[in-house]
Amino acid sequence: MTCFHRTALIGVAALAALLAPQAVNSQLRAKIDVPVIIGGESDFDACGGSGIIVGLDPKGDGFLSVQSGPGGRPYREIDRLYNGNQVHICGERGKWLAIVYPANGRDCGVSTPWPVRLPYTGPCRYGWVHSNYVRLIAG
Repeated sequence: MTCFHRTALIGVAALAALLAPQAVNSQLRAKIDVPVIIGGESDFDACGGSGIIVGLDPKGDGFLSVQSGPGGRPYREIDRLYNGNQVHICGERGKWLAIVYPANGRDCGVSTPWPVRLPYTGPCRYGWVHSNYVRLIAG
């Protein structure tokens, strides 16, 4: 094998190693077990409230797990939020909130009316979080 081919193979392997975690993370985010339902009213925003993540112990794990459904098992962590992250609150089941939250400053499209109830599919991230760590700021 020539030096050029060896260098090219090393470069391809390094690129694959860098991209692999991103592919796994996007696959985990894409799978939700209990949909976040939005809309249903032509006079109200698709998600009626907004909140901010608060109360996480920076000396503890410091994050709030976004779950694939409202609760622990059988649901799993699909993302993480931190103190100060803002979320749209789209529904609730007991102590669990159905949320939509921006990634990279995107407009999530849930601050306008959606006359038909349907599962949220993007462009932002979404899932379920425990209400103990969300302070309502509007809605």
